[in-house]
Amino acid sequence: MENFKQVLEEKQTFSLESLRLYKEEIMEEVVNYFGERLTRLAYTYVKDWGKSEDIVQEVFITCYSKLETFRGEGSLKNWLYKITVNRCKDHLKSWSHRNLWFANPFSLFKQEHDDKTPELRLIVEDEYNELAKSILALPLKYRELIILYYQEEMPLAEISLMLNVKTATLKSRLFQARRMLRNSLEKGAEFDG
Repeated sequence: MENFKQVLEEKQTFSLESLRLYKEEIMEEVVNYFGERLTRLAYTYVKDWGKSEDIVQEVFITCYSKLETFRGEGSLKNWLYKITVNRCKDHLKSWSHRNLWFANPFSLFKQEHDDKTPELRLIVEDEYNELAKSILALPLKYRELIILYYQEEMPLAEISLMLNVKTATLKSRLFQARRMLRNSLEKGAEFDG
């Protein structure tokens, strides 16, 4: 399992023999490598950290039970993201989704702190929180695109395959999402003075 990260990210597959021998090790690596990413992705849909973690656990259970059926037509990353998105959409359609609870929507994305002064760090964190709040307020089809494109750094071609939406449509949605975010952030700036 030397080039495992390459297998996780790229369009590579496992041999059936290695699956039988190393399934637990493979799943441990998959959970460690994708756990946080999938949880953040699920959160952008359901806006509840606990539910996001539950969904990701279901995704990993599905992955474990169906790993032998992974055809390798795309990367393992895309397969897991597609399962996660579908589980989230199922949850959003479910009866239990009626009561949303927001944990901390502003810790959605990782922030890297460098040697900034405390004052500058506070300003950056405040701007970051406004951006996260604006992203979470977008309609789902725009929010998921912004997260997949910017946060997960997926190319539009991959997102198109994952969501079953034409690339041209995604480009249009991305343009509209950026416009909506800009308008939202400008309105917030007007109220601040």
